[in-house]
Amino acid sequence: MRVMNSFFVKSVLGTVSMFFALGLSAASVQDNMSREAIAERIEPIGENYVAGESAAAEESSSGPRSGEQVYNTYCTACHTSGVMGAPKKGNAADWKPRLDQGMETVLKHAMEGFNAMPPMGTCSDCSKEEIQAAIDYMIKGT
Repeated sequence: MRVMNSFFVKSVLGTVSMFFALGLSAASVQDNMSREAIAERIEPIGENYVAGESAAAEESSSGPRSGEQVYNTYCTACHTSGVMGAPKKGNAADWKPRLDQGMETVLKHAMEGFNAMPPMGTCSDCSKEEIQAAIDYMIKGT
């Protein structure tokens, strides 16, 4: 029995000395255990963001995005420099053979994907009208 009591006393004394060493009191430990304190400690420090997701939700509530918005968000990476043969924005020579096939074909290729271009470029939430607006924006001035 003395061995158990001795162990218990040492444990209690060790815990009490730890409080003093850390400058903690029983009241401060209790304060840190309140529901509000716990909720504050486990509160998220940020939000997850998936590219295009938040912006798409905001934009869809205000109507369709303009061709310029779609181009600047999703198309510019390939259509500014002509990556893997992508027709460059405003370059008549790049667009002529495509436009000669008709706008319906150009739109179909943009929607379904063609050669290295994935379906709808990289805009998985664009409408057909928004893709058309982006094409119109890219061919403007050609």
